[in-house]
Amino acid sequence: MVAAVASAGPASAEPLTVRPQTIADRKAVFATVESVDVLAARARLSGTVRDLTVDEGDAVTNGQRLALVVDEKLAPQMQALESQLNAQQATVDQARTDLRRARELRSQGAAPQSRLDSARTALEVAERQLDSLRSEMDVLRQQVSEGEVLAPAAGRVLEVMISDGSVVLPGEPIARVATERFILRLRLPERHARFIETGDSVRVGPRGLGLETGDVSADDWRTGTIVKVYPELRNGRVIADVRVDDLGGYFVGERALVDIVTGQRTAYVVPPDYVSTRFGVTSVCLEGRRVVIVQTGARVPGGIEVLSGLRPGDVLMPVQCGAIAGGAESDADADADAGEGHS
Repeated sequence: MVAAVASAGPASAEPLTVRPQTIADRKAVFATVESVDVLAARARLSGTVRDLTVDEGDAVTNGQRLALVVDEKLAPQMQALESQLNAQQATVDQARTDLRRARELRSQGAAPQSRLDSARTALEVAERQLDSLRSEMDVLRQQVSEGEVLAPAAGRVLEVMISDGSVVLPGEPIARVATERFILRLRLPERHARFIETGDSVRVGPRGLGLETGDVSADDWRTGTIVKVYPELRNGRVIADVRVDDLGGYFVGERALVDIVTGQRTAYVVPPDYVSTRFGVTSVCLEGRRVVIVQTGARVPGGIEVLSGLRPGDVLMPVQCGAIAGGAESDADADADAGEGHS
């Protein structure tokens, strides 16, 4: 840390008055890539799974058939109902023939009106029974079609719970499908809940091992936006969703480094040109060429945070040569009281 605050080249000749300013506390946390919706493709009838066409990781479209559930009892039922339909159709044809003959005989005066009425009623009954059987056949065909297990949405298959030959019941899940909308989900300690708000910007680190190897530039970070903060704490953590572009190539559940603001504090921030480090001792030059030993912290936007050694209203002079740092070393005893006075 000390080596990072060494004086950098020529400095501006302008004095700098020290004033406290508010800076954001940032924290690096891990978020997980999750799908906005994870839907289950379920069986709609009981039976045996046949023709399973997907596996984990496959991309599917909305309504694509994933598997076929076959109920062995439906085929015999349809055959029996088909036979009943054929028989009833023959009955209807006979009733129509009887009605036509009754009309002819009635027109010739060879048959009473009651015979014509009976023939007409018999035809209506036969046609109603035929319609009823056709409706039953439509119900069976619908049950057969419900054996197709369809993808509930376009996305990627996360898990397949069954295999060919498995016996399933109505409502049993066949596969889990993650939709193509992905977000980063943060789970932060509840002490950070009051600092997280919808619309806040966060910085998302690069994917892979770049952070571990240190081979990361500022351009590798991306900007994300908090789109939802859940009102319920779970296991002492506040949950928030972050929207970031181009997350489709990530694995669901993959972790990503996120830099967030977790609060604010008052601190002294000094540009690097006003700080000098020599032999492990960091110092600044006050007005009148008085040297004060300071303790520095991390780099922040605008310069380097000074933890101790300065007071509000101090006027800093830019570091112009190593003589000042050398003077700090030679006059350390004489200026010890000055350093303590600014701690």
